Amino acid sequence: MSIAKSLSATVSKAAESKEWALQVTNLNVVLRHEPGTRILKNVSFHLNKGEVYALVGESGSGKSMTSLSIMRLLPDAMKITQGNIWQSDTNLFALTEQEMGYVRGKKIAMIFQDALTSLNPVQKVGDQIAEALKTHTHLTGDNIRKRAIQLFEEVGLPDPDSRIDWYPHQMSGGQQQRVMIAMALACEPDILLADEPTTALDVTIQKQILELLKTLTISRDLAVLLITHDMGVVRETADRVGVMYQGEIVEEGTCDNFFENPREEYSRRLINSLPDTDAYRSQTDSPPLLQVDNLGVHFPIRKGILQRVHDYTKAVNGISFSIAKGETLALVGESGCGKSTTGRAILNLEKATSGEIWYNHQKISAFSRKEMLPLRKKIQVIFQSPYSSLNPRMTVGDIIEEGMVSLQMGLSKSEREQRVKSLLNRVQLEPEHRYRYPHEFSGGQRQRIAIARALAVKPDLIICDEPTSALDVSIRSEVMNLLLELQRELQVSYLFITHDLSIIPHLAHRVAVMQGGKIVEQGYTEDILTRPQHDYTRKLLSAVPNAS
Repeated sequence: MSIAKSLSATVSKAAESKEWALQVTNLNVVLRHEPGTRILKNVSFHLNKGEVYALVGESGSGKSMTSLSIMRLLPDAMKITQGNIWQSDTNLFALTEQEMGYVRGKKIAMIFQDALTSLNPVQKVGDQIAEALKTHTHLTGDNIRKRAIQLFEEVGLPDPDSRIDWYPHQMSGGQQQRVMIAMALACEPDILLADEPTTALDVTIQKQILELLKTLTISRDLAVLLITHDMGVVRETADRVGVMYQGEIVEEGTCDNFFENPREEYSRRLINSLPDTDAYRSQTDSPPLLQVDNLGVHFPIRKGILQRVHDYTKAVNGISFSIAKGETLALVGESGCGKSTTGRAILNLEKATSGEIWYNHQKISAFSRKEMLPLRKKIQVIFQSPYSSLNPRMTVGDIIEEGMVSLQMGLSKSEREQRVKSLLNRVQLEPEHRYRYPHEFSGGQRQRIAIARALAVKPDLIICDEPTSALDVSIRSEVMNLLLELQRELQVSYLFITHDLSIIPHLAHRVAVMQGGKIVEQGYTEDILTRPQHDYTRKLLSAVPNAS
């Protein structure tokens, strides 16, 4: 008996013995113009009421396509050729689009992977959550606003009374994701499809959200499909685990059995890809490449009809640190603490209000855009979101090559093409991928493209703003090893902005901990992680999910 048929039989038996909320049977998805290319192959599983089912696997394995199939939101290029999806006694494939519109949000809600591309950029977040409440509940007027504020409080959004009137671009990545989670929970659905719901969140908020999902699972008898690449999250949250590989579910079982006795070699590889939290990097004695002294970045708060400056938001408030040549400094802290703003100030994408930034003995904090241009080759960036940082109208080859052309590296067309091929190979993509567009890749694959683009101009310093947050564990391990290899070969330096404390021992020489725009503690990685002095650092470390 094949694995797919065996799992299908298991699903049927389990569904008979337990009260299930959702059942997927023999789901097959193909490309419309290439029917022989199967995206999903006989996928079968079920979600029980009051249970978290984790679907794990590498990027591109079919996890997100499975959730989109359930919601009947597949891209036009794909179609379902076989299978059924039942929500209680309702066959979702038998519903009209109007009937399915009622199911979405009210019966089945979804948290998408990338919050920024899922939120309407020209609509306040409060209005967006109000739209869902008006559609699926009987609330009206002030009660809608009160409910929205209550939901924002539930998901840990700070100062919800004022942030309800903010636009998505005014929020950090983690805050945007919390808005998405609040919207999904707004109408109290029976089933929640959570596609990487905590990817952009720092560890403390991640812990809050996972505890909230677990509490709601029990209190509301909610069935949760949790798509994630974080094995620590799986271990602490899931009741059962399904492993996807190349469009198939190759292994399924209880969470404890999966970690203690994985049957498939692929499953063992996923578990063994977890970073070694006991291996620390040796200290460096190289001279400083970057020096930040008492840096402040303040944003004006404008009020009234005339939009006069009422006060200032001190996003970065007098921080100092240095990065040596060939060294990695990890900048950690909760979303909104000023980590990304610090990186943007170094790149001169945000103007410093106070303090100085020195790069290789040059004071660059007061540089104009024209003066900064020659340094763009020396200081590169990998942004947090691979969805919004890649031009959707350019091919992957053009995206990677663009910096070589605009920053005048002096390479011929054939040399640039050869370098593009080489970079794609180094980030575990195929040279033929240079002819494709970003929308044809999964989130993890897009992030690898962004990393290749940053490496294209051979920089001395790379500001890595959550570069591994969208990557599954095995690819994350490969990318981190790639960054380490490049550092050894080229003596490139990294400012590594992250909320994933589990990767820091393997990657960073030193750590700086940020809270409320200030650095509250910094030092060598082993000292900070094993002997933290500040209460906030201890709080961060205690919130890290543990897969052991």
